[in-house]
Amino acid sequence: MKLSFLFFGSTPDEKWHLCRQMGVENAIVKLAPELTGQAPIYDLEAFSRSLEIFESHGFAVRGLEGDQIDMTRIKLGLEGREKDAELYCRMLENMGKLGVRLLCYNFMYPGWYRTHHNLPERGGALVSGFLYETSLAQPKDKYAPVNENKLWENYQWFIETVMPVAQANSVQMALHPDDPPVSSLHGIARIFTSAAAVRKALSFSSSSSHGLTFCQGTYTTMNEDVLSLIHEFGEAKKIFFVHIRDVTGTPQNFRETFHDNGPTDMFKMMKAYKEMGFDGPIRSDHVPTMYGETNDHVGYEMKGNLFGIGYIKGLMDALA
Repeated sequence: MKLSFLFFGSTPDEKWHLCRQMGVENAIVKLAPELTGQAPIYDLEAFSRSLEIFESHGFAVRGLEGDQIDMTRIKLGLEGREKDAELYCRMLENMGKLGVRLLCYNFMYPGWYRTHHNLPERGGALVSGFLYETSLAQPKDKYAPVNENKLWENYQWFIETVMPVAQANSVQMALHPDDPPVSSLHGIARIFTSAAAVRKALSFSSSSSHGLTFCQGTYTTMNEDVLSLIHEFGEAKKIFFVHIRDVTGTPQNFRETFHDNGPTDMFKMMKAYKEMGFDGPIRSDHVPTMYGETNDHVGYEMKGNLFGIGYIKGLMDALA
């Protein structure tokens, strides 16, 4: 397993130094133009410049995560999606040319979402949470309504369009499940809310490039048998990337926790990844905001990540 960290943009800051001091050498990056100040990464030169910055600071870029370009038209099936898909395919081709072999993507609109951002955790740390009843009282999205059948059609079109390009360029496309895993949010359906739905997604292509980001916290939120799923998807060689966090509650009412303060036997999960032969990137996901931090970047402040990375390093050392 390759312990990794998610970087937003390509401008070195405190997090870069702290990661190197902790021994993290693998980068997962989001290089959307609003984060880098450069052209989108379907521009090969802009993509290459960002990679050079990471490499010069001692990081190997193992993959991309999140929407690198605006995916709204693709996800919702709007006019102009064909042009966006062309740019997406160009990005995949650039990934092949530059040796970036992993793309963590999602089909959520909007992306991961919480109704609450400052719930008290251990020692007064702050975590995010979700209450479905609160979301029902919020305004509908401007694109609503969009039903499940439409999203499934859009997803199948997307996979049939881009997966051959991913395979031709040796890029592993790793689907992240929907977070929160509820049937609809602000009038827009969410379809990857169960293990059964993820199995259906995998059935759309037999490509070796078609696999999963196994977001352990989201599968926990689904109230799925996470250990069983690690074995199922691991034996099928469909786990390309792993996110480690923990939560308590149900899909309609849950909250984040520290890695060691939730219901999951983390060592048992890590042992299962090893038994399945998983050797891809693994990273600490959504962490509490700790004392002295602003909580401006909910789930991604750095002190919680210091704890999370150290915790995962300890689990990995115990396995070794």
